[in-house]
Amino acid sequence: MNATHLLHHLILASAERTPDAPALTFGAETLDYATLAAGIGRFAAGLRALDLARSERVGIYLDKRFETVTAFFGASAAGGVFVPVNPILKAEQVGYILQDCNVRVLVTSPERFTALRETLAGCHDLRHVVLTGEPAELPELPGASVHRWRELLAAPAAAGHRIIDVDMAAILYTSGSTGRPKGVVLSHRNMVTGAKSVAQYLENRPGDTLLAALPLSFDAGFSQLSTAFHAGARTVLLNYLLPRDVLKAVEREKVTGLTAVPPLWIQLSQLKWPETVTGHLRYIANTGGRMPLDTLSRLREMLPQTKPFLMYGLTEAFRATYLPPEEAERRPDSIGKAIPNADVIVLREDGSECAPNEPGELVQRGALVGMGYWNDPEKTAERFKPLPSHAPGRQAGLVLTELAVFSGDTVRRDEDGYLYFIGRRDEMIKTSGYRVSPTEVEEILYATRLVGECAAFGVAHDTLGQSITVIATPPAGGTLDTVALLAECRTRMPAYMVPTRIEVREGPLPRNPNGKIDRKTLASEV
Repeated sequence: MNATHLLHHLILASAERTPDAPALTFGAETLDYATLAAGIGRFAAGLRALDLARSERVGIYLDKRFETVTAFFGASAAGGVFVPVNPILKAEQVGYILQDCNVRVLVTSPERFTALRETLAGCHDLRHVVLTGEPAELPELPGASVHRWRELLAAPAAAGHRIIDVDMAAILYTSGSTGRPKGVVLSHRNMVTGAKSVAQYLENRPGDTLLAALPLSFDAGFSQLSTAFHAGARTVLLNYLLPRDVLKAVEREKVTGLTAVPPLWIQLSQLKWPETVTGHLRYIANTGGRMPLDTLSRLREMLPQTKPFLMYGLTEAFRATYLPPEEAERRPDSIGKAIPNADVIVLREDGSECAPNEPGELVQRGALVGMGYWNDPEKTAERFKPLPSHAPGRQAGLVLTELAVFSGDTVRRDEDGYLYFIGRRDEMIKTSGYRVSPTEVEEILYATRLVGECAAFGVAHDTLGQSITVIATPPAGGTLDTVALLAECRTRMPAYMVPTRIEVREGPLPRNPNGKIDRKTLASEV
């Protein structure tokens, strides 16, 4: 098993090379690669015994545990498509996802099943439920059979369906800025290419330990598994309640790589890190939005030996850019350049390439571009479009058009080719005739060190178009002086950017399912 064309091959190849190497840790227990690979094979055989057809969907609604990872990669090995459902979602949200992508098999816990029972009655495509643990009695569900995990894994060995790298591997549901979540369809090629690319620039290798702190239903969270398995490294699964739990796990497990989103980094930067961490934490990585410069500075002060990787990506294309650590001092506000085996361009509305420092839409092409949104041709057509004939990378003689993903994000590229995030088109604040990026406002607020967390957004205004409103929490162990904060804003911002209103709340601010501060929810509450 040298070739790794399919997602589950990442584990099988590492199991062949280093069967005794640690692959996955949960709590006090660690599985080596041989044991993990065997479990995946048994789960795949169990799905085949349930007559799972090629590319049918397998929903996994669990917190992080061994069974979760086994189900992901076992569904892949069976020739199915796994659908990770964020464990913080409630029954109605879970039911929507299961119905939307016609889930045939659901893997969950007895406790979660009880909370879902009424919702599952409306999931007409659901035929089987697999429960973890050892329930004494199996509950009944009209129209579906319920199975124990242990019994499913006892099925006779069976080969999975024949699939190739352009077949579907997973559907990841994004929280979306408006409306219901969208199911991003990713192929084996998308996910394997992403794992190899990320592992390449992060220099992941055997002996690494990555901490899975992000939800596994989030592309960057799942990447902690795929990049580690490609490299033959170990992943530690963590279901944490407090940021301090993350710090304790980094120290206890001697983590070498930690990836998080800005809200978590903001909280972690306000904690005291153990001095011993610098001896093993080789890199930290940010995704899911720009890390505030003040937060980055604090982390670099506490972790002088640790390399910071600032990353940007879309669920629709798994990952797009990264900033090499050696550039963090010179360009701390940059999202870097394209990752290996990806092409990122900045286009005007007419499809032509932007000049240096001219704002335009970030467009990504290549093997990482996903397969569209499940069962949603309208939204797919908005985001996944043919690459314009005069765009970089296109040649007039090519008859078949290439689909690229149009991010909806406004960026600029400097003279040296480094990219800078300006804002999401649907979140830009239009005030006094200006377009203001909420992240730019937040960046300045963080730099004052007078706030803990903050979110900026536009509110309809009769004369301004939109006024800028900020909701902020006090800094750790302190209070928030809005008068002083506004004075700092007037010193650091042009007049049109100064917030009209600052509302103080006790933290933390609400998050969306991927851990990002939820501007939409906050705006709806004002």
